[in-house]
Order: sequence, then structure tokens, then C-alpha cells
Amino acid sequence: MPLKASLHATLPAALVVLSAIGLGSLTAPSPAEAQVAARDGISFNAYLERLKARARAEGVSESTIQRMTAGLTPNSRVISLDQGQPGSPTRRGYPALAPYIATHVNSTRIAGGRRVYRANSGDLRAAEQRFGVPAEIIVAIFGHETSYGNIRGSFDLSRSLASLAWEGRRRELFENEWVALMKVADKGYSRDDLVGSYAGAFGNPQFLPSVYLRLATDGDGDGRANIFTNRADTFHSIANYFRDAGWREGQPWGVRAAVPSGFNVDAYRSELVAPVCPRVHERHSEWKTVAEWRALGVQPQRYLPDDTLTSLFQPDGPGTPAWLLTGNYRVILEYNCSNYYAMSVGLLADEIVN
Repeated sequence: MPLKASLHATLPAALVVLSAIGLGSLTAPSPAEAQVAARDGISFNAYLERLKARARAEGVSESTIQRMTAGLTPNSRVISLDQGQPGSPTRRGYPALAPYIATHVNSTRIAGGRRVYRANSGDLRAAEQRFGVPAEIIVAIFGHETSYGNIRGSFDLSRSLASLAWEGRRRELFENEWVALMKVADKGYSRDDLVGSYAGAFGNPQFLPSVYLRLATDGDGDGRANIFTNRADTFHSIANYFRDAGWREGQPWGVRAAVPSGFNVDAYRSELVAPVCPRVHERHSEWKTVAEWRALGVQPQRYLPDDTLTSLFQPDGPGTPAWLLTGNYRVILEYNCSNYYAMSVGLLADEIVN
């Protein structure tokens, strides 16, 4: 799920769980749901009327509002999942990267990526030429987000976003996303189309509604940006997101690096504190050119120009694999602010074209 929508994204593997849970919006509330309350005490129905009024004021048609809110009830399961998201612990210490990579960049996912890459070469090439983002990166995102379109989530987005906005913990965020969803629906998408993860992400790239409105792209010239079933639109939309996030054409995300025995990576840790996802960025070194790393004995295992700024990353400690990461790695982090996610996307992309 793209991070730019201000959500701390759940790792894509969680989509398997969400799909299995998948609750529709037209069922009567369970006893547990009846006990859910908004933080400010407003009733769900009263708050829903407020949402509808805002959507009308922003130009959403009455027919869309009615079909997207018919029978709407609060979904306590969605609220529980949102409240159960982990916070930001301050202690250092992280699970090892290698087991995660072994699970997420496995033979099944690699083979699936290679099939998608071969079967859609024309659309991928067109997206790459248009936006400057490598086809294999596009495919890797597609694979990680929805298992190449096979697992997109089955929560009714109108119900989920209305529930989260009503509950109030992050009301402004989810209210904005609900109104954005109404604008997406107003483009002709049915309520059955607009299903996805519990927090509102949908389609092959798992865009939030506001991201869809800003960056979803028509890839085949039919006048629609259908990220649900149209792969050309999916690929162009992912590539557009990456270009918007600052992808530098012609630069890899990173390369393996040989680190001298006894090299103290921690001596070069960055002292900057990132305002967003600090635990992700605190693991990276300060930025140095490839030439400066070479002078310290760190050798890239693939060609990078000497003046390329890179950050040294050795996630599992001394004697384990290390990488020199470019600015494009930070672009992958914009999609999902997790080193586990970004590394697995980069490594999967490399495997797809090897």
C-alpha cells in the first residue's frame, strides 16, 4: 500500500489474512459491532449524514452517494484491525532480514513474476518508456501487493472507510479517503468493484482512493484507469507513482557490496533522525559516493558510477550480505516504509530479469 497516503502500511503478506476475513457491508451488525462507539460519542448514522453532505458539497452525484451507502453499518472488525496495528517501539533490535527474503522472494513468486514479465512485455515496455521505471520493478510491486492480482482484499471499502472515520482515531485521514472513494465511484465503478483491504487500499497496486484520483493512469488509451482488471492501466499507474516519488531513470535500487572483514558499519550510521518511519532509516549509513566507499574498502559487486551517492546497509550484522542502496531504494520505501518490503521488492525485481 502506498505510504504517501499517510498510512503506516501493513506488509503485503497480511493481505492473505484480510482476504480470508473479507466482510461485506450489507450484513446486519453483530452484537460486537453494536457495542462499537465513536470517540466523540456521535452515532454512526448521524456521522454518515455528515459524510454524505461533504460528498455532495464536493460534487459527488446523489445516485452514487445512495448506492455507496445503502444499508451501511459500522464494521467492528475493521476498527479492531486498525487499532491493533503496531506502534513505533523505541528499542533497537530487528528480526533478521534473511528469513523474510527467503519467504517473500521464493521460487513461486519469482516464477510468477517471470511469467507476468514475459506475458505483458508490450504493456510493461510502454510503461517503462513513458515513466522511466524499470519493468521488473513494476512487476515486483504487483507481485508483492496482490500476488500478481490474485489477492486484492474483499472488504467493502465504503463500509470500512466510513467505520474508521466514524470511530475517530484518525478521522481526518479516513474521512478524506471516504470522500475520495465516492469520487472514484462516481467514475462508474460499482460498489462490488470497490472492495479491498480493511484500511481502504484497492486494486492491483493497492492504491488508496486519494492516490487513485491523483496517480491512477490510463495505460491502453480507453479513457479509464482500471487498476482492478486491466494490466496496462495497473503497470502505468505503478510506474506513475514511482516517477512522482522521484525515481531516477537508469539507476538501480541498489547493488550487493563486499565489506572487509572487521569493517564497522555502525561507525558510519547516519545521525539524522527521519521524521517519518525513523526505525527504517536509522538502520542505514550516512550517504557517501561509491568512490568514497571504495576508499574505505567497500566494493560494489555490480557497476555503479563513482559519483553515485549510496547508503551502506548490512541488516543482519557482520559477516552477512551487505548492499549499497541508491536514492531509488528510498522511492520503494515511499510505497511501503519497511526495509523488509523494500529489500524484497528490489531482490525480486533482480530475480525476475536474471
